[in-house]
Amino acid sequence: MTASWDLFRNVYVEDTCQQILEVTGHARGLKLRKHLSSFLFSLQDCLDDSRRIPPSPVVHVRGLCDAVVEGDLVEALDKFGNICYVMMMPFKRQALVEFDSVESAERCVSFGTRDAVYVAEQQAFFNFSTSQRITRPTNTDDPSSGNKVLLLSIQNPRYPITTDVLYTVCNPVGNVLRIVIFKRNGIQAMVEYPDCSVKDAQKAKLALNGADIYAGCCTLKIEYARPNRLNVICNNNTSWDYTKPFLLHRGSPAVCSYPLHWASPSSCSHCLKYLLCLQVKFMKSIPGTALVEMGDEYAVDRAVTHLNGIKVFGKKFNVCVSKQQAVIPSQVFELGDGTCSYQDFSLTRNNRFSSAQSSRNIIQPPATVLHFYNAPPNLNQHHVYTCGFCCYKHFPSSKTLSGLLEFDSKTEAVEALTVLNHHQIRIPNSSSPFTLKLCFSTSSHL
Repeated sequence: MTASWDLFRNVYVEDTCQQILEVTGHARGLKLRKHLSSFLFSLQDCLDDSRRIPPSPVVHVRGLCDAVVEGDLVEALDKFGNICYVMMMPFKRQALVEFDSVESAERCVSFGTRDAVYVAEQQAFFNFSTSQRITRPTNTDDPSSGNKVLLLSIQNPRYPITTDVLYTVCNPVGNVLRIVIFKRNGIQAMVEYPDCSVKDAQKAKLALNGADIYAGCCTLKIEYARPNRLNVICNNNTSWDYTKPFLLHRGSPAVCSYPLHWASPSSCSHCLKYLLCLQVKFMKSIPGTALVEMGDEYAVDRAVTHLNGIKVFGKKFNVCVSKQQAVIPSQVFELGDGTCSYQDFSLTRNNRFSSAQSSRNIIQPPATVLHFYNAPPNLNQHHVYTCGFCCYKHFPSSKTLSGLLEFDSKTEAVEALTVLNHHQIRIPNSSSPFTLKLCFSTSSHL
């Protein structure tokens, strides 16, 4: 075999270089001969090395396409024998495949040397690996064993990886029980399937190992994890127990408010005016209770801190963190006052925290003094006397009127803000109404 290779190499180099020498000239022909001869010597060394590698149950696969997953390899190679384990190397476009016997691996390598073997519609190349066995994270002695918990390593994570993202990817294969995301060697996660569904974990590994969550990035490398159960103490973006939806959820952008028999979505949003209120939905199953989606978890914390326990129209206002990540407009119905049970305030221009001037707004807890602005310039204290304030102060302007209203108690101030905030006032000879706006003032008294 070596003599035949030497003869081929010498004849091929001489003939090829002679042809190019006649066209390009003596100097370039000699230079090309040197490079081509060097390349063929290197190729011969690779072939010699491959022949020196002893047969192994583990086969090294090269030349895979970017979109290949473990399932594609198993589908293409299981005709050679039972496959025990697959390790994907997606960024190298390579993989290691462990068969149950050396004979199966020999059939794979021998067939791949004679004929083309296609994996995911692309020809792949095979050789024996220097390893006799693929190392498993579980370090088990049983090569065919699995686990209901998968270890996911996310390679090239250009986009955020959350429990919602992984649940969307993994749950279609089988029912996901728990997810935990952590940063140890890059971004990794563990996904747990039910006790009786080790096959679901195996199917997920076959279908997703080597796949991209997003095109060209966030590539999944999946192994079986060591633990057989995950412990989740909090439902959030990095951990979630789907068997316990009521588990304490920190960082939720939604709050739950009750009782609200007196309120509508608009009045409820007015009460949260000094925060970024996006959506409000009253719950049909629990009368007097509403879900309010805020701009972020910090707004939720402020709402709970400043509004929980205050009295409004004779009722105690209870505000707590919801387990919901967002308000979904389902089961919409008509409230007692004829208004819809759901409203979206995310695009309203009255939301002062969603405008370009939001950084100028001061977040102030409920107080006895309200600051009003954008009122008609001819408004006076007699027009707003029905609000029940005890002191009044205004700051006149040629276009709009602003000022302060002091009440006897915080409860009265909250009730006035709930009723009058964003109230439209029409005046004669005006093309559009004035939208009265109120917020809690930094002043303690007038």
